[in-house]
Amino acid sequence: MQLTENQKREFNIKINNIQWYNSWFSPDYLYSDAVYAVRSIDGFQRYNVLLAATANSTLPPILNAVELFIVLPVSAVPTDSGDVSAINVIKTSYQITKNWNGDPCAPKTYAWDGLNCSYVVSSSPRITVVSLASNGLTGEITNDFANLKALQTLDLSYNNLTGQIPDVLSQLPLLSVLDLRGNQLNGSIPPGLLKKSRDGPLTLRVENNVTQCLDGTSCNQLKKKHNSYTIAIAIIIVSVVVVVFLAAVGILIIYKFKKQPATSWNRTVNPQNKRYSTVAHNVNTSMKLENHQFTYSELQQITNDFQREIGRGGFGVVYMGFLVDGTQVAVKMQRHMSTREVNDFTVEAQHLMRIHHRNLVSLIGYCKDENCLALVLEYMSQGSLEDHLRGSAASTWPLTWRDRIRIAHESAKGLEYLHTGCSPPLVHRDVKPSNILLDAQLEAKIADFGMSKQFSSNDNTHVTTDHVVGTPGYVDPEYHMTCQLTKKSDVYSFGVVILQIVTGQPAIIKGTEPDSESMNLIQWVRVRLTSGDIESVVDASMQGDYNIYSVRKAADVALNCTAQSGAQRPTMTEVTLQLKECIELEAAVGRNSTSNFHTANSSTGCTSEN
Repeated sequence: MQLTENQKREFNIKINNIQWYNSWFSPDYLYSDAVYAVRSIDGFQRYNVLLAATANSTLPPILNAVELFIVLPVSAVPTDSGDVSAINVIKTSYQITKNWNGDPCAPKTYAWDGLNCSYVVSSSPRITVVSLASNGLTGEITNDFANLKALQTLDLSYNNLTGQIPDVLSQLPLLSVLDLRGNQLNGSIPPGLLKKSRDGPLTLRVENNVTQCLDGTSCNQLKKKHNSYTIAIAIIIVSVVVVVFLAAVGILIIYKFKKQPATSWNRTVNPQNKRYSTVAHNVNTSMKLENHQFTYSELQQITNDFQREIGRGGFGVVYMGFLVDGTQVAVKMQRHMSTREVNDFTVEAQHLMRIHHRNLVSLIGYCKDENCLALVLEYMSQGSLEDHLRGSAASTWPLTWRDRIRIAHESAKGLEYLHTGCSPPLVHRDVKPSNILLDAQLEAKIADFGMSKQFSSNDNTHVTTDHVVGTPGYVDPEYHMTCQLTKKSDVYSFGVVILQIVTGQPAIIKGTEPDSESMNLIQWVRVRLTSGDIESVVDASMQGDYNIYSVRKAADVALNCTAQSGAQRPTMTEVTLQLKECIELEAAVGRNSTSNFHTANSSTGCTSEN
């Protein structure tokens, strides 16, 4: 609750009437905080925690949660001190906000996210894997990675790292994988790394940086053996292939004119997978699987003449297809060719080609010519979140609360990457359940970037648009009034999505009576939560199978996201962290558990006074 200028909430914390915290405490608005004191209070059978308002406080204390800890002896050997120092410097350098606290490797079950460690009896654990892919890292690659002497795999792919690859990484004796794809690196590959990659012990990945091969030649050097024998063999092989190819073309031309003067297409069915495949005698079927520009004929081939429709919207129709290697894809065909729709298509294609994140739908290729506008995207077999909340899948595959809150968290990570991992940042502008797609494992990925907007630079806070676009019920009211699009506009829309995940209701709820007015979902939830009864808004299809505290926190996050003023809304980074806490609540606390706190030898009561 945001306090007015004349309101104040501050209180002392006492345990058994003993001042436990050194001074009074005042919680900040929309900020998750905790207080602690390193002191022992023991010798009691019962412990009463008292929150006592100070004389200056105009409001009573407020309590969100109490956590009681018991100090347990840890028998695990602590992580190697050199590794601890190095990883903490790395943490500070990149301002990493994961659960990177305490010992990096010990206890084993609480190792830091993104780290793997080696565990040898009676020896200190060593950090062997650092995986920070798609974490929005900026700046240069720090030399401190070279101080992790047992490091075997370093994955820094798909961030916004700049500068050159440090040569000191070649001094890591056990390094076997170095993945630097999808950054903004430049300059040449250090000779030491190049030699290790060429000789075999190191797998080096540097694609999709500022230039495809960094210094223009180094990528080729990874694959080229500098000896004349290899070059001679290559020339011979190429010559033979060319001769065979020309002979084959000649035979096909003769066969075409003799046997098939009316058509050049032959449609067959693969007997193993029973999928249609079309082989064109004049089309190269070795299609690339990433950012490939397809022709209209190739799209006909992929979709078997647009045989199976799997989706339809304002943009046009989506068809299922298969590439020649069996990869299942979705082909999104533009229905019309107006100037605006061509622009939307171009925007989406450009954005998809430069962003890579596990929670964003991947672009495989596109088609743009005078007769066709289409995107070839990875196929998401379980449809959209909308389908599972209110569509056909809602009854055949109902989502549990664990599924729902995980999907919310994964979607938040995708949006967070657009806001913080892209340079300049990107605002989606049409976040809604139908644009959150699910793969076979129900992993969520954000889709449909046709209306997204890029900031002109990293320093900009908003983009001014000519008109407001978006879906009714999801549009940020501040954006609607000012035409100034900000990251907080996506936060607002995502807040509506979270409310739908909790309630199962649409963004705009139609009146039940013939003359009754429709109601915005945000308003509908706020009215029902005034009494504090969260269960009155929870989707009944979950049949009570959820942790009430996890659901309540998710609803609170959603209501914070949908505050009228963008300044009062959290960032997507904050939303992601808060949704992770919802997941942890669902996993750790018994379903519908009460708020009683117990220890092994005593009970603890929590009271407050004004």
